[in-house]
Amino acid sequence: MEDIRFVTAFLKIAYEPSSLENTTFIQEYYALLQLNDDPLGLWLKSPKIRKESEQSDHVLLTLLIELHRKIDKLTHLVTSDEPLYLLLEVQGNLKAIGHGYIEFDAHVLKPNESYYARIDMPTFPRRQMPIFFEAVNESVGKIVMMHEDDEQDWSAYMVACERVMIRQMKGSQSEY
Repeated sequence: MEDIRFVTAFLKIAYEPSSLENTTFIQEYYALLQLNDDPLGLWLKSPKIRKESEQSDHVLLTLLIELHRKIDKLTHLVTSDEPLYLLLEVQGNLKAIGHGYIEFDAHVLKPNESYYARIDMPTFPRRQMPIFFEAVNESVGKIVMMHEDDEQDWSAYMVACERVMIRQMKGSQSEY
């Protein structure tokens, strides 16, 4: 197995054995991408609006858009019989993440089996990140499909976790 650099990150994950050909999971995978790229989010990302919003508070605009998204989710829950997310068979915890890899806190995977998963990402905005991964061994999975925007957020979150680890290591070294 190749040398994988993991950083500690305790995240919740829901997953289920699946292949990339499973249309139900593929549909949710792309639907979650569209949830993050709703009309308001795309509007805020547009170059024209970015230029116009330079005089206003960008954080405030982002918070208002997140509030609008939450209202949309609540409206969906109240008016629709369909759940917002598919119910996945297994709930678990990750103990570490790497560039393109995840590590579970227990031996729960079957090597060489493919899975669909949603990871509860503690980023702003907080969201479910859909991925497809293949088990490398009983506790490590290699991500085989992830949205491009999610890859950027994944890397940024990983760097933030690395910074926390470095600060903790510096703090424990200064105690000696």
